[in-house]
Amino acid sequence: MQALGRHLLLELWGCNPNINDPEAVRRALIESVEAVGAKLINVNVHAFSPYGVTGLALLAESHMSLHSWPEHGYLAADLFTCGTSARPREAVSVLQGIFEPERIEVQEIRRGVRPMFSQPINSEAPLASEARVGPESLKKKQPIVEQQDLPLTS
Repeated sequence: MQALGRHLLLELWGCNPNINDPEAVRRALIESVEAVGAKLINVNVHAFSPYGVTGLALLAESHMSLHSWPEHGYLAADLFTCGTSARPREAVSVLQGIFEPERIEVQEIRRGVRPMFSQPINSEAPLASEARVGPESLKKKQPIVEQQDLPLTS
């Protein structure tokens, strides 16, 4: 099944002082959104005292957020896009250009992919492989299942 969305999680270490500049964070959000081909609805940036900046871009396709810890030279970013037209990995080069990290880690999670097999939390509930699937089963309450974390590649 094709994913309903893609979610990038970015860890930027050894960043320059721009991570503590609200205007640089705003520019990074706007340029990243343009680079990925998404539609920007709104941007909000907040500077904390004594340091740190959080920025959020609301997109027609979902969102992008940036959170900085200048005292650690660290910036956390996430970019969630739905549909198939956006190119979320294009944001990486924009962030690299503005914040000049010494190290960057990228994880991509495919969102909205229905698991084929899951183990129920409640041992009395049927396994997902035993449960009925299809439009009729969506109308009935299904057991909550744990999702197994799989290794992500960059």
